Amino acid sequence: MNQAKVSLIKCPDYSEQKVTAALVRHFELLGGIDSFISRGDKVLIKPNMIAPRPAKCATQTDPAFIISLAKLLVDYGAKPFVADSPAWADTLACAKAINIIEPLKKLGVEVRQLDEPVKRRLEKCKTRVGISRYALEADKIINLPKLKTHQQLIATIAVKNMFGCVSGKAKAMWHYKKGETFEEFCTMLLDIYNLLKPVVTIVDAVVAMEGPGPIRGNPKHLGWTAASTEPIALETVCCKLIGHNQHDLPIIQLAEKQDCGACKIENIELKGDIGVLESPLGLSPAQLIPLRFTPLRVIKSIIRQIFILAKSKRTY
Repeated sequence: MNQAKVSLIKCPDYSEQKVTAALVRHFELLGGIDSFISRGDKVLIKPNMIAPRPAKCATQTDPAFIISLAKLLVDYGAKPFVADSPAWADTLACAKAINIIEPLKKLGVEVRQLDEPVKRRLEKCKTRVGISRYALEADKIINLPKLKTHQQLIATIAVKNMFGCVSGKAKAMWHYKKGETFEEFCTMLLDIYNLLKPVVTIVDAVVAMEGPGPIRGNPKHLGWTAASTEPIALETVCCKLIGHNQHDLPIIQLAEKQDCGACKIENIELKGDIGVLESPLGLSPAQLIPLRFTPLRVIKSIIRQIFILAKSKRTY
């Protein structure tokens, strides 16, 4: 069996030149952009746009990553669009906070709300979840998460970011319905990831978030990016990068139990600037809180999201 490949590329800052070079190098190391995308493909760029906070807060995927990837895809001949379903606002507010609307408009790239959910049955958790039709109808998806600590899941890297393809007001409900155990919740997350099948995940770890993530943590400069087609291998390597034990992450514990994905460094083919793993970078952990939302929190979240989305438009 071929080993999962993970590429690590040093990227000291968010200058356009350095970010573009890192993205190009990742594609080269993983087989070339043409092995992932065909000309004319409608490509969903799925960043982490959880809350409308500026780039300096490291709450969202950095605008340099989003814009540089969009430009690469446009130049290649694809038809990208940027979309998410933020938990704490709408896509317009999040996009405005990181100033990506005008640069993307100049490229002819839309910013879209991941709404209009379509019910899809998830394989292992045996339930039906509403996934945005815009994610389902995309020819390809590129997953573009921010590396962050997380108060419920220890860290969020590749898999959790695709939960954003569930419409915003429904995510709180699923925290309640599937949040009784980590195994149940993470089974749902893995099912959603496997249903949508991003062709590649590229992690923004130039400036990560530490402490009480994924929203209220503190920015921490790391100067790295990582990429893979295999999410568990990528999460394993990113844990090694920041000095966390990957086996502490509930998502990796589940992957080990289900025997899916590479959960050990020795089973992963590392490419690029791999020397950093010999001296892991520090990232302060989050103080953990319960995974399961209370009924009152679910109700408040749903009401808030209905109000926000009623005021917003789908494309910008």
